[in-house]
Amino acid sequence: MKYLKLIRVKHYLKNVLIFLPAIFAGIIFDGTVLFKTLIAFLSFSFTSSIIYVINDIRDAESDRNHPVKKNRPIASGAVPIPSAVIVVIVLLLITIALLYFSNLLFNFASLILVFYLIMNLLYSFGLKNIPLIDVAILAFGFVIRVIYGGAIIDVEVSNWLFLTVLSVSFYMALGKRRNELLKSGDKNTRKVLTYYNKDFLDKNMYMFLALAIVFYSLWSTMAINSDFFKYSVIFVILIMMKYSMNVENGGYGDPVDVILNDKVLILLTMLYIVFTVGVLYI
Repeated sequence: MKYLKLIRVKHYLKNVLIFLPAIFAGIIFDGTVLFKTLIAFLSFSFTSSIIYVINDIRDAESDRNHPVKKNRPIASGAVPIPSAVIVVIVLLLITIALLYFSNLLFNFASLILVFYLIMNLLYSFGLKNIPLIDVAILAFGFVIRVIYGGAIIDVEVSNWLFLTVLSVSFYMALGKRRNELLKSGDKNTRKVLTYYNKDFLDKNMYMFLALAIVFYSLWSTMAINSDFFKYSVIFVILIMMKYSMNVENGGYGDPVDVILNDKVLILLTMLYIVFTVGVLYI
C-alpha cells in the first residue's frame, strides 16, 4: 500500500485525458486504437509516477515540515530513499519495455513522453520556484496528455479541444496555487507562493474558467457534427461551477482530490461522459 501511495496511483485519473482525441474522433472502440491508447495511458502513468517519486526524494526534508506532505511515504520514513530509487528504475524499465513490445517506442509520441519527463524534472529541480512558469508547467502537463493521446494513434488534436483543455488546465493550476496560498504553512515548503496573492490568482482563475466555457461552447456548436452535442455545454457549466465551489470551500485545490472527494461532481462527470458517448457513437 505504501508503494502505491508513493507512485500516486490515484493521480492516474489525470491521464484519462489521453483518451480524449480517440473519443472525439469517434474511433475509441476500434481495437487497434483502443490498444494503443491503453498502452499510452499506462506508459504515461508510469512516467508520471517516476516524476512524483523523484520529486518526493528531492523534497523530503521540506515535506516533513508540511502539515499534509509530511505523511508521504518518503517524508514519513515509510519508504527509504534507496528503495524509492529502485522503484524509479523499475518503472522506467517497465515503461520502455511496454512501448518497445507494443512497437510504439520509436515514434513521435515517445518524444512527447520524453519531453514531458524532462519538463517535469526541470520543474522539480528549480522551475517550480519561478512565478508563472510554475503554473504554466502544471497547466501544460494536462495539455501534453491530450497531445500524447492523439500522437500515439496518429490523430490530430483539434484547435478547439486544445484551447478548451489549455484553459481548464490553467484554471485548475491557478486554483491549486490559490488554495496552497491560503493554507498556513505552505509558504515554508513552496517558495513560489511568496510571489502570489489571492486577488491575482482569483482574477486569473476565473478568466480562464470563462475562456474554457466559451471555447467549449464554440467547439460543441461549430466543430462537432451533431445537433445534440451542444447540450453537453449544460453539463460542462455545472461541472465547472461545482468544481469552483469546492475549490473556494477549502482543501489544497489538487484536481484529483477535488473530484474524488465530491460525489455530486463525480455524478455530473459520469452523466457528461454517458451523454457524450451516446451522442457521438449511437
